[in-house]
Amino acid sequence: MRAVVQRVSSASVTVADRTVGAIDGPGLMVLVGITHDDDEAKARKMAAKLWGLRILDGEKSCSDAGAPLLVVSQFTLYGDARKGRRPSWTAAAPGPVAEPLVDAVVAELRALGAKVETGEFGADMKVALVNDGPITLVLDL
Repeated sequence: MRAVVQRVSSASVTVADRTVGAIDGPGLMVLVGITHDDDEAKARKMAAKLWGLRILDGEKSCSDAGAPLLVVSQFTLYGDARKGRRPSWTAAAPGPVAEPLVDAVVAELRALGAKVETGEFGADMKVALVNDGPITLVLDL
């Protein structure tokens, strides 16, 4: 499981000119990619890591500050462009495997007390954000 995490002052996702998820104020924009050997245990671990990650102002976490997260599924995080100019997507899990695991990350974050907004799995999404810092991390589990 891989996540690209950005500290943001705002972020939103639109699908067909309709906002499906948005956060305001300090928080985290999280792109989540799923690979073939990921499971619910990794989803729980990723959620805990995101909830406790101390990258907000004053080295606070979302759990410390009550900050929101916007979680968006992103299969292209497992794209491999080492050969040629066309990425391979073989390391990305197919939708029927990936969607429940992204949902599990979101459900676990909510169980931990997080306010979570989401994108729409499999949709052509437009993501807008204001990266604060900028701070961007890649988390691999």
